[in-house]
Amino acid sequence: MSCPALRLRQDLTSIFRAGLDRVNPYRMIERHVRLQGDSLVVQTEFTALTVDLGAYDRILLLGAGKASAPMARAFEELLGERISGGLVCVKEGHGEPLSRTRLVEASHPLPDRRGLAAASELAALARQADECTLVINCISGGGSALLPCPLAGDFAAGRAEISLADKQTTTGALLRCGADIREINCVRKHLSGLKGGRLLQLLAPARSLNFILSDVIGDDLGSIASGLTSADTTTFADALAIIDRYRLRESTPASVLQALTRGAAGELPETVKPGDPVLQRTDNILIGTNRQALLAAGDRARELGYQVRLLSARIGGEARHVARTLADIARDVAVSDMLLSKPACLIVGGETVVTLRGNGKGGRNQELALAFLAEMARWDEERHHVALLAASTDGNDGPTDAAGAFADNEALQLAGGREEIERALGNNDSYHFFERSGGLLKTGPTNTNVCDLQIILIA
Repeated sequence: MSCPALRLRQDLTSIFRAGLDRVNPYRMIERHVRLQGDSLVVQTEFTALTVDLGAYDRILLLGAGKASAPMARAFEELLGERISGGLVCVKEGHGEPLSRTRLVEASHPLPDRRGLAAASELAALARQADECTLVINCISGGGSALLPCPLAGDFAAGRAEISLADKQTTTGALLRCGADIREINCVRKHLSGLKGGRLLQLLAPARSLNFILSDVIGDDLGSIASGLTSADTTTFADALAIIDRYRLRESTPASVLQALTRGAAGELPETVKPGDPVLQRTDNILIGTNRQALLAAGDRARELGYQVRLLSARIGGEARHVARTLADIARDVAVSDMLLSKPACLIVGGETVVTLRGNGKGGRNQELALAFLAEMARWDEERHHVALLAASTDGNDGPTDAAGAFADNEALQLAGGREEIERALGNNDSYHFFERSGGLLKTGPTNTNVCDLQIILIA
């Protein structure tokens, strides 16, 4: 690899890792929560709270999500024997040793039987909580798939509930059609006995503190892990409309359609809505966001000598469409110093989607990087001075072992021409393309999860 390309990739990796370090879940609990005598003191950018632990007979530690294990470990070290037990469910490979809390690993993004069993066990623990119990919930992205708890009811002939297979089929269809995380979670909430605030109904009358790491654009608490402990403003009718918007009726199991249809007709109880009494004994505490990762990444880029512009923490939409816009902006900086002078660093965050048209392998960040590379292939000399890294903060971009990919002149030289890039895009096969060109970034599981970062350097 040529020296300029090597330097840009090294800098991109350093900037990305600075963003990851800022949203390390263990250190965020250390930073924002402390013991002061018998009081638990919480101080974040968004919350100031003091809880008298002496008012409770026991503390239960529950959690779900890709980042929940390090959060739970931090609470175990802080509270020690005060914790009487609990359960945390994480994505396979994202576990950490816990001493007082049971750890379960399960499948993501498609739920499996391990997650089903964990959800049942967690629900049983929640039902045991009483007014003398303090429940600490560690919640992060991924929690929705990791705790499949099918809504009970007579939703199909000869069946007492929505099955795990039905949930797997529905989730898979939503992931493939290009629905965003809010839409996916709207449907999930209305098929679940835990999500959409229903965990709070099981916990009542216990007091709960919910420490939440955001993996959704705008940090909507009702969407993170499908709002296990939050009020839900969506409805059964909204969920049914999403099925129709993406023309999924034919691929949606009969039990799911029946549940959503009956719910929309008012025949099933809705999720927890604002003003519900169960919300009075709970606090949702946002401890980490994509914006915080962007700020830390920007600081590192400045240390490396770049002029920095943070464009947005709310980037969504089709990955290849976002790539074209980012490429146009980067080219303007490269050609005419528009926005800021060189050497320049542009940083955006959020979470794009991919509508699957082929049968290749990849993730939304790899697809974005590939589409960015397709734009670079049309440029002249400026392509020698631009490099992009698009990566997921959890270390797994889609169903792959890569966090994301680099798009730069080196990848262009190894691409085999524009036709090869377009062929890979057409088949949604970004992983194998970047595997051949050496452009994959592999971090392993990071045990955090605050959406994605796209970082562009213009030298």
